Amino acid sequence: MGLLSAIMGNAGAVSKENLLKDYGKLLIPGEDIELGFKLLRDTFIFTTKRLILVDHQGLTGSKVEYLSISYRSISRFSVETSGTFELDAELKIWISSEANPSIKKKFNKSVNVYDVQNVLAQHVL
Repeated sequence: MGLLSAIMGNAGAVSKENLLKDYGKLLIPGEDIELGFKLLRDTFIFTTKRLILVDHQGLTGSKVEYLSISYRSISRFSVETSGTFELDAELKIWISSEANPSIKKKFNKSVNVYDVQNVLAQHVL
């Protein structure tokens, strides 16, 4: 993932090995990481049981919030692919019965948004 793309808020894919090394302690027995993406300082991880959002806060990023969202609480989602001249694709997730998407993430061209859609569809539908 390029620095410019990260600064613009676009997520790039992260290997399962790196995610397990950094966030394996968050997983429960029988839970595996399926996909993960990193923004400049934040990470979001799709596991077999939930979506984990890792938010580094403050100037130093030493304060970290780990938000777990069960797939059962996701009421709908959309994936918007990038156009020919666009640099990114976008994911929107609605939690429960909220009118507006609770989560919005942009992906750079290195991410196959169809993989993201597939993981969500398998768990939500």
